[in-house]
Amino acid sequence: MKLRKPVLFLLLLTVFAPIVLYTDTLGTYFTSPSSSRTEFIEDLSTFTFGGDVRPLNVLPQESSTSLKEPRGDVYSENSSHSLSNASDTLSSEDARKTRQLTEESMKHQTATGSSNDGVEVAMNGSHISQVTDNLHEPQQTDKTSPKLVSAGKNESIAMETSSKKKTSPTDSNQTLDSTKTETRHDQRTVQTSGKVVSGETARGKDEERNAQIVPPDARVRQLKDQLIRAKVYLSLSATRSNPHFIRELRLRIKEVLRALGEATKDSDLSRSANEKLKAMEQTLAKGKQIQDDCATIVKKLRAMLHSAEEQLRVHKKQTLYLTHLTAKTLPKGLHCLPLRLSTEYFKLNSSQQHFPHQENLENPKLYHYALFSDNILAAAVVVNSTVSHAKDPSKHVFHIVTDRLNFAAMRMWFLANPPKYATVDVQNVEEFTWLNSSYSPVLKQLNSQSMIDYYFRSRADSDPNVKFRNPKYLSIMNHLRFYLPEIFPKLDKVLFLDDDIVVQKDLGGLWSLDLKGKVIGVVETCGESFHRFDRYLNFSNPLISKNFDPRACGWAFGMNIIDLNEWRRQNITEVYHSWQNRNHERQLWKLGTLPPGLITFWKRTYALDRSWHVLGLGYNPNVSQKDIQRAAVIHYNGNLKPWLEISIPKFRDYWSKFVDYDQAFLRECNINKLGGS
Repeated sequence: MKLRKPVLFLLLLTVFAPIVLYTDTLGTYFTSPSSSRTEFIEDLSTFTFGGDVRPLNVLPQESSTSLKEPRGDVYSENSSHSLSNASDTLSSEDARKTRQLTEESMKHQTATGSSNDGVEVAMNGSHISQVTDNLHEPQQTDKTSPKLVSAGKNESIAMETSSKKKTSPTDSNQTLDSTKTETRHDQRTVQTSGKVVSGETARGKDEERNAQIVPPDARVRQLKDQLIRAKVYLSLSATRSNPHFIRELRLRIKEVLRALGEATKDSDLSRSANEKLKAMEQTLAKGKQIQDDCATIVKKLRAMLHSAEEQLRVHKKQTLYLTHLTAKTLPKGLHCLPLRLSTEYFKLNSSQQHFPHQENLENPKLYHYALFSDNILAAAVVVNSTVSHAKDPSKHVFHIVTDRLNFAAMRMWFLANPPKYATVDVQNVEEFTWLNSSYSPVLKQLNSQSMIDYYFRSRADSDPNVKFRNPKYLSIMNHLRFYLPEIFPKLDKVLFLDDDIVVQKDLGGLWSLDLKGKVIGVVETCGESFHRFDRYLNFSNPLISKNFDPRACGWAFGMNIIDLNEWRRQNITEVYHSWQNRNHERQLWKLGTLPPGLITFWKRTYALDRSWHVLGLGYNPNVSQKDIQRAAVIHYNGNLKPWLEISIPKFRDYWSKFVDYDQAFLRECNINKLGGS
């Protein structure tokens, strides 16, 4: 029995000793550097063929980056542990979490049995690998994903716990609980990251889709660019020395021009345009081989650009001149109308040529309007629009002054189309015998040969402002506004109106305004810098600079209430004459009636509310619709008058609605309504 016990002890020793020794060897192996094991795992799941690393389909594939060792930032919380142990633990934990999430996703797919769920699981699997990869980029993670940094810290804590798992069972339980908490946190992180990645992917697709949008005239632009390049090669000495290339290039230019035609977008091009484009590109490539000196090509392009800019300047000048010419040229219908009306007027007997209510012409208690015009249709619109908005038309009296050529026609129009209840009178300016060159300096200047030469001889060449060629500046009709007390000696107040305005509200309230000792009520236009005094007057002349402020606010003629009694008291006509005499050599201002008006009524103007008079409909298409609707008077100042075809379409209806195009004289002269917006 004594011998049996030692024998059994030795047998047990021989059995367990190798096991213990072998277990230590395995421990030594598992605590060795992980790089060789990682290489072994990676090599086991992949093989190299032709320099490319390809996966073995038999083995389950996992992201290789998920097994890479994270950088030192993750281990900063416990620097006492070795780098190799931390690397092993992190790699095993990453692999375990990835497999666990994948298995849960597969279980979820199997449970639901839905194809849509399968797609979602697959997407989540890819998102898991992306998140696992991002875990190993601490610098980027710190900036973009605080949740992932938190996960890294949890992993570090888990490694500290697992390194102590051999000390006690309690530590092992804590490690297990920490691992479960970590797994749940990582799952939430993966889900959040999946949403972010899917959002970024959607945005990326939208950007790619927008980048793929091709402009509708892309090929048209390309063809035009080819023509420019072809013209460059035609003018270069190196290419001109190659006659074969020049012939081919000229042929291609003709083909492209034919294909291009009048096209403004790609849909207008012919079917052969693509072929012509490719052929031209090949020819241009030959030219590039012949002449590859970029400096020479750039120099030529600059010369072409300078030439194009010069041509543009000339064309703009011609366009401006033609626009002014068109604006001042009488349309055929408006030329026919006064002839037709004059014929009918002289067919009337003397008793039929008089207007009714002549007793109202000198009644100061009524509302009197002064209108100076040689345009019959324009004058008719002013009268019609005013009467149609008047609260009591019988109180409104219109004094129309015209020239000798249009006197009979103007009278005939208002005799045939009398305004309802209102009073109208038409006078001939040549019947004002008091208005002569001995009394009026401006009339003397307008009749002088030097003034005629100034306005009509070679002004387009010597001065860029083509307004100098406007014949209205040689007409006394344009200056009658400075002689209102002489024209209406028995009136106290008068409302001056231009013939290119439309009245939209009752104007009776203007006569009850207290002008506070001022002569004229005006709407100021200094909202823009070019409507200041220095725009109209020559402030380099000391006579102007000493008496006026260059930044003073300008204003507009067109709708002005005038106190004739105050005019007479301040002797405004003499002020006007004195300044006209000083400007006999046109050193103070050059043209028009507004500059002398600014000078004559300096510090004598009463500012009206802007809603009384809205300007710009004859040149500015951006006049506010709101301003137009609330305006009492709208003014088509500028060249684009509403009775011309060059007028602004969206503003035509405000004027044309006061014209009866069914009237017999208009139909006979073929005057029709212009198209509106």
